[in-house]
Amino acid sequence: MITKLSHVTLFVTSQDAAKDFYVNKLGFTARTDHTMDNGFRWLTVVAPDQPDLEIVLLEPKEGPMLDTESAAAVRLLLKKGVLGAGAFETPDCKKTYETLKAKGVQFAGAPEERFYGTEAIMRDGVGNWFSVTQQKPH
Repeated sequence: MITKLSHVTLFVTSQDAAKDFYVNKLGFTARTDHTMDNGFRWLTVVAPDQPDLEIVLLEPKEGPMLDTESAAAVRLLLKKGVLGAGAFETPDCKKTYETLKAKGVQFAGAPEERFYGTEAIMRDGVGNWFSVTQQKPH
């Protein structure tokens, strides 16, 4: 039986740029950064309050997961900013927005009130968009 989700993969245009963004701007921790003999780089980061869920930052290259045509298609979608997405939680969306904006993080706009809480949409700069959300109490 499956007991938990341990890793999720985000395709990125540059692993170095992604590592810099997630570690130096968002405050994540680099868990693993290892290049294997075949040149495949296994790079993972974790959020401070969720160290058991690793985000694999992976460049779309031809290999076991992607054929040549698929890798090219993924790269194109990343450059357009339409491939990856997700949601990060924060206890104070407006403060997080101001802090990250001061660090140069790109946002689609200022935080807005939604039925589920306060939300701002940010881009990681390597192809993915994320909701930064302060949830309303349940």
